[in-house]
Amino acid sequence: MRAVAHVAGVSVSTVANVLSRPSVVAPETLRRVQEAMTEVGYVRHGPARVLRGVPSAIVGSVMLDLANPFYAQVNRGIEDRLADQDCLVLVGSTDLDAARQRRLLRLLEEQAVRGVIVAPIDPDLTGLQEMSRRGTPVVLVDHPRGRMDLCAVAVDDVLGGRLAAEHLLALGHRRIAYVSGVVGVAAVDRRRTGVCEALADAGLSVEQALVDAHMSVGGSLEETVKAVERILAAVPRPTAVICFNDTGALEILHGLEAAGLRVPADMSVVGYDDLRFAARLSPPLTTVAQPTYQLGYAAADLLLGETQAGHTHREIVFQPSLVVRSSTAPPATLL
Repeated sequence: MRAVAHVAGVSVSTVANVLSRPSVVAPETLRRVQEAMTEVGYVRHGPARVLRGVPSAIVGSVMLDLANPFYAQVNRGIEDRLADQDCLVLVGSTDLDAARQRRLLRLLEEQAVRGVIVAPIDPDLTGLQEMSRRGTPVVLVDHPRGRMDLCAVAVDDVLGGRLAAEHLLALGHRRIAYVSGVVGVAAVDRRRTGVCEALADAGLSVEQALVDAHMSVGGSLEETVKAVERILAAVPRPTAVICFNDTGALEILHGLEAAGLRVPADMSVVGYDDLRFAARLSPPLTTVAQPTYQLGYAAADLLLGETQAGHTHREIVFQPSLVVRSSTAPPATLL
């Protein structure tokens, strides 16, 4: 800093102001100091700034699986919002492992990050609440906060499940399969709740109208085959399938084709997320759209607000929407 001050012809305290309070420095002086920094090769020392009370420029992002296009898009929203504030996003995947999530959060807290945005797998949010109280802000993404005093951004998954089921019911389907992940991801369970509510509102017995099948996220071909076999073996056979996400729907489409069934002539299929590839499938996939990018962007915006005076925790809940394409049609018995 002394070298920068010498080259710029200012005091060391002025250089300090440029680094921490640039708004109080005259524009011409600010320009000279910034040029001097470039000339002498000055690089800010992040850990030292944190020790002086300046918020870290690093934010942790802990997602279920960054290989999943849904979480990749959420993270892109996080990254774009934080880039506006010159923040770096440090990303980790929990792989649906609660112990791994706890390890990642511990490591991030030890690095004194500015805060953490997390899509939690562990249904017990007590540890995240305690982390926030210790001084590391936490924002939940794709998960409601429930009774926890945390900021959160979520989507109404129960409504999403309802939209999918109501669409199929309107087409005339009365026997529907729901494909969920083997691991009890809360969002997937809430979607099933919405499906059950729609069936009950239509006067149908959930036990008779709904067939449950399971397939883990990014499941193997063997798991896909078993899920399809479970659906086709049910008596009476379902005429439609609702999948826990678009990636799962893609696998089910392939499995139905391998079994010699046509979509939607023999079986209608509905996905969830409206990922970019959904419209490019054959047939194009009917799905429930989530504002994926906006989820991440809003979560990052809430995290930035955590360091502001007078901040109060709040929850933002987005509404899903149904996107109807060619993978759904009335059941063959009604054609």
